[in-house]
Amino acid sequence: MDPFSLIASHSSEVPYTGCSEVPKPVERRKWTTKEDVVLISAWLNTSKDPIVSTDQKAGAFWKRIEEYFNASPQLVGSVPRPWGQCKQRWGRVNEQVNRFVGSHETALRDQASGTNENDVMKAAHDIFLNDYKVKFTMEHCWRELRCDQKWRSNVLSKEGAKEKRKDPVEEVGAEEDVRPPGIKAAKRKKHGKEAAFDKIETILAEKKNISKQKLLERLLGRKVETLSDEEVAVAGGGCVWRWILVLCVCIIRHG
Repeated sequence: MDPFSLIASHSSEVPYTGCSEVPKPVERRKWTTKEDVVLISAWLNTSKDPIVSTDQKAGAFWKRIEEYFNASPQLVGSVPRPWGQCKQRWGRVNEQVNRFVGSHETALRDQASGTNENDVMKAAHDIFLNDYKVKFTMEHCWRELRCDQKWRSNVLSKEGAKEKRKDPVEEVGAEEDVRPPGIKAAKRKKHGKEAAFDKIETILAEKKNISKQKLLERLLGRKVETLSDEEVAVAGGGCVWRWILVLCVCIIRHG
């Protein structure tokens, strides 16, 4: 058989698929900042749930995170992501943030006097780049996780240390204004005030009695019929002399 006819016969036996284009691979969707924030929130809330936590099977745990993530009102209109993508992304976030925590702590230790937080952040990015040969692009993730115990820095900035030294004094003052006194302190304060008031009242009462006694002695030295009603009332003072004066006045005036 002619070799050309043989090639033609074989080529005619190849089935026609109806498609001349090679199928394109599925394009991977990049994670947005908003998606990262929602994913972190989903992980934190699900892992800290005392009923769920991370002790359950991995599939069930990440299924809950998937439900939390896709139900977020911040992602309305976005294409849902399966739990496998969430798990893979979280692994990346966790790895990069852990590395940057170390870079940030190093920058804090090396912080020079007079520098601020922006200077520390720039130094931390430079340290990260020098150590891992790539730029740190997940600062938004670090800011979401930095206050959590797992990712919290154990090193204080110089500004933070200064503020911490000032805080106790301010806090003590605030507590003294707000905190109610203890029982013993309240009793001492109460008894002290009452004792002072009692002493003042006693002094005033003695002074009043002395004044009345002097007034009585002066009035008794005058003739009874010359006393007015006001003088009789003032001289009374609740003692026996009041009744004697009143009785004498009545006898002389009506008698």
